[in-house]
Amino acid sequence: MGPGSASNPGGGDLFAAGGEAGRLMAAFDWASTSVGPMSSWSASFRHAVRTVLVSRFPMVLTWGPDFLQFYNDAYIPLIGAKHPAALGRDIRVTQSESWEALRPPIEHAMTTLEASWLPELLLPLERAGYREETYFTVSHAPAFGDDGEVAGMHCVCTEVTEQVLGARRQRLLHALATVSGRLGDEREVVTAMCQALAEDGADTPFAAVYLAGPEDRFERVATSGCDPELLPASVPGAAELPRDAAALRATGGPWGDPVTGSVVLPLTASRDGAPVGLLLLGVSPNRALDEDYRSFHELVAGQFAGAVVNIRAFEAERRRAEQLAELDRAKTTFFADVSHELRTPLTLLLGPIRDVLEGTEPPLSDDVRAQLSLAARNGQRLQRLVNDLLDFAGIEAGRATPVRVETDVAGFTAELVGIFRSAAERAGLRLAVDCPPLDRPAFVDPRMWEKVVVNLLANAVKYTFVGRIDVTLRAADDGFVLTVADTGVGIVADELPRLFQRFHRVPGATARTREGTGIGLALVHELVALHGGTVTVTSEPGRGSTFTVALPFGRPDAAPSGPAAAPSEAAHGEAASWVEETSRPSGGAAGDPDGACVLVVDDNPDMRAYLTRLLAPRWRVRTTANGEEALAAVAEQPPDLVLTDVMMPRVDGFELLRALRADPATRHIPVIMLTARAGQEASVEGLEAGADDYLAKPFRAAELQARVRVALERAAARPAPPAGRAALRRVEPPGPPPAAPAAPDRRAEPVPAPRAAPRPADRRHEQWRVPAELSSIPVIRRRLRRFLDDAGVGAEQAYDLLLAACEATSNAIEHAQEPAEPFVEVTGAVAAGQVEITVRDYGQWRERVPSMDRGRGSTLMSAFADVAATPSPEGTTVRIRSAITG
Repeated sequence: MGPGSASNPGGGDLFAAGGEAGRLMAAFDWASTSVGPMSSWSASFRHAVRTVLVSRFPMVLTWGPDFLQFYNDAYIPLIGAKHPAALGRDIRVTQSESWEALRPPIEHAMTTLEASWLPELLLPLERAGYREETYFTVSHAPAFGDDGEVAGMHCVCTEVTEQVLGARRQRLLHALATVSGRLGDEREVVTAMCQALAEDGADTPFAAVYLAGPEDRFERVATSGCDPELLPASVPGAAELPRDAAALRATGGPWGDPVTGSVVLPLTASRDGAPVGLLLLGVSPNRALDEDYRSFHELVAGQFAGAVVNIRAFEAERRRAEQLAELDRAKTTFFADVSHELRTPLTLLLGPIRDVLEGTEPPLSDDVRAQLSLAARNGQRLQRLVNDLLDFAGIEAGRATPVRVETDVAGFTAELVGIFRSAAERAGLRLAVDCPPLDRPAFVDPRMWEKVVVNLLANAVKYTFVGRIDVTLRAADDGFVLTVADTGVGIVADELPRLFQRFHRVPGATARTREGTGIGLALVHELVALHGGTVTVTSEPGRGSTFTVALPFGRPDAAPSGPAAAPSEAAHGEAASWVEETSRPSGGAAGDPDGACVLVVDDNPDMRAYLTRLLAPRWRVRTTANGEEALAAVAEQPPDLVLTDVMMPRVDGFELLRALRADPATRHIPVIMLTARAGQEASVEGLEAGADDYLAKPFRAAELQARVRVALERAAARPAPPAGRAALRRVEPPGPPPAAPAAPDRRAEPVPAPRAAPRPADRRHEQWRVPAELSSIPVIRRRLRRFLDDAGVGAEQAYDLLLAACEATSNAIEHAQEPAEPFVEVTGAVAAGQVEITVRDYGQWRERVPSMDRGRGSTLMSAFADVAATPSPEGTTVRIRSAITG
């Protein structure tokens, strides 16, 4: 007979709903304990046991003077390995390690009849073979017998260890992140992070950080929680760091137990990156190294790695910024030194020229006076550039200090605007000025204020083609505000932050001229800052820009001396230069009406006038200001030669050259390019682009005349262009001019593919394999030209085929995506009176949409030959076939 039925026939009903704990209780020999057999249990005792067993919340009941335990299934995981031995035993014995924490609240509840509430109570439990750090939220309440007296204790509890540990570790990670965010010396930051670990070392009893140093070793830079002398000063790798922490004599956990375990983690910027350091962390003696604990260690290592990587990246960027600043200072110093050196020869040039121009004896002829005036204007322009560079150098060196005097800012500003009125009217712009007198005196450096206003006005004229320029001046609070608004081309938003940087030019911006130094707006920014003011800009592409200068009224640095401020000679010279810039070519021809026609294309009016004077005695000269106007002039009446500048607004010299060479009706016209870019590379670049000649500025007049004469004689000796070709039509200017073709890279010389076996005399075959780079195109052009010449292809047909093949090669280089091999193969073959050129790449072409293609490439190739493009998974092959015509 079992214990339940022997002691109490109704015992089975008492424990029936108790699960595992109920079955164990039903089988327990209670008669051998102080509570006696179940048949003697009081109704209140039975009710208390039944209440515990049916609850899903962890509950334990102690009964009698021996504190015998009765608990439910939900309580079993909380005591771990102590179950089932704890059932029916004194809780003071089974929980002896935590009784010191449990005894006071239990006794208080049983003696005062007041229930306890203990959130996140720390309890040491030996439920897994070691003293474990655990946390419970517990409530103790008295349990009453049938007589109303306290007979035991009810305890309801839930374990919150994971929540407490998670919150504590999160706080530590936050503290590490706060410390690591202070960029500075990496050793100092790492040491501070180790100190943060030590301040809450429950999960990190000790730590040591090793950072990568010279000779492929890791050097110890910081420790916490242990004697650093017990650790190696440097190690070659993680394997040499101690894993058994007992030798470090560190303690940890809530009760200061000896630490015996540790982990070593690499500090890497990425999963597969080389480690920048190693992190040695102690493991709490009161927590198992489970998955959550390991994840926490990895997060700690990530904080250290991120801090070191960020500091090193910041340091590298700081060094780079210092190098750039040093380079910038060196560049400014160089310009200043050069500018100083230029002042003496400029003085000796401009002085005698002015003396001759202003003298009355002997009288000058109109031609001589015009030449001297041209030299004087451009000498003054160079002088203004030198002065601007020196001003900037002085500002950067801290030598520029404004001398503020009381100035009629409104009247002075209106006068400065007035000297630009002629330039604005010539450009077809409306210039409006609204500068009423200010209500209180303003103190500025007049010459600095003049530079601010003149530079802003010059900028507005340069970038405004239609509409108006509005200049307003208003008092505002403790200062005044100047606004210069235009209806020009505008500036894209991405360029606005860099607009006031020295030498910065907005790429692709359409202007009246490409000339300029790129320091005007930067000088405005610096001069305004010297006055304690600000300059800002708002702009919208296609609608215009508004520059706003805000200055305080200021205080005087000196008493005014002399007459009121008026525009200087330099300001008048700047305004006069824009009168010339806004002058449009007359469009008529100058020179010998029976001579060959030379079209001069240059955006500088003085240069146009100078070239006209040089060429007009021998040839008929027409002039245009940019490539767009030149294309229109060619369409109206093709010239015998085009003499063009390279850097021009709208359509530059290279774009003009490409347009002329692409049209059958104009490709025979010789083109000579003029540029300020000197050197052999610039010359090669121009000739490779298809120019007949290339001349760097400055040049001798006799040399230019000779080159024009030779180019015209060569053109006259060529066969006349085939009839029936369409005349050049006027083309709309493209968007931002494409970059000039790159100079040929001699490393891109092709490696000839193995030649095929000898062929019959009427068959020819050659193949070249070149890098997929634009610098390879001139190389292919030379090889194909020689191949076609050797094959007996006529010059006219060879020219057409070369254009088509180079267009196909350019497409193969630019449009092949993710090529399997970074090469392009070009094959030339001649057989049975047919010439075939094949261009093959090893990538996949993007799906084309109308915005990606202006249609010129395919039209150009198809005009000269039969063209077929065959895409495949291995690449795209373009075949160009044509019957040999002579």
